[in-house]
Amino acid sequence: MRVAVLSDIHANLVALDAVIAAIPSVDEVWQLGDIVGYGPEPDGVVARLREIGALGVRGNHDAAALGGPEIEYFNVDARRAMEWTRALINDETRAWLRALPEVLVRDGVTLVHGSPRDPIWEYVTSQPVARAGIAAMETPIGLHGHTHQPVAYLEDDGRIDTMSPGDGSTLAVSGRRALLNPGSVGQPRDGIPTASWMLLDTGSGTATWHRTAYDVAGVQAAMAARNLPERLVARLAYGL
Repeated sequence: MRVAVLSDIHANLVALDAVIAAIPSVDEVWQLGDIVGYGPEPDGVVARLREIGALGVRGNHDAAALGGPEIEYFNVDARRAMEWTRALINDETRAWLRALPEVLVRDGVTLVHGSPRDPIWEYVTSQPVARAGIAAMETPIGLHGHTHQPVAYLEDDGRIDTMSPGDGSTLAVSGRRALLNPGSVGQPRDGIPTASWMLLDTGSGTATWHRTAYDVAGVQAAMAARNLPERLVARLAYGL
């Protein structure tokens, strides 16, 4: 199966549409949560994902948008954006987000937002955390987001290897247990402002990362028009 893997879209419809236009022929589209929050078009992003039949999981921002206590852990800017999101989203968006599971297993792959052992909150940012996450999986491959940074952790004879993929990087994962992050579509934080996503081929056991340019300035203008926090607006231009 060929799958486009997207994560952390964060209500950035312009970036999502650019990525969708760049995706080659695939069997499915999977998303790894944080669909809303930060960005200016939460309803539009959910409508687009519904339109293309995307499957996936709920992130901490999605849970917060439904009124969950996750908002209590947000910083000032994230909380302000989430309060705006909560007031804006329609009933269809709420229902779709509410139906998302925290964990989804599909074609021998585990999908989560945070980590396999803590699907909503844990950040996989080190080899020890990746090792624990891989150990918690019942499948050989796991997909996660949350950090907004593309990365691959591979277990090889008890050792954890780390790869920081660039645009076009392809990794063979067959025969190894792996935890893969496609990076963020709507708010990258690896110093590169283009949308990051991944193409996974479960048949050949390969993962390829891609970067797609989009109209960052246009999204910034939309955020400013909605009076979203200036820091969230500015960081899009720097991928931070």
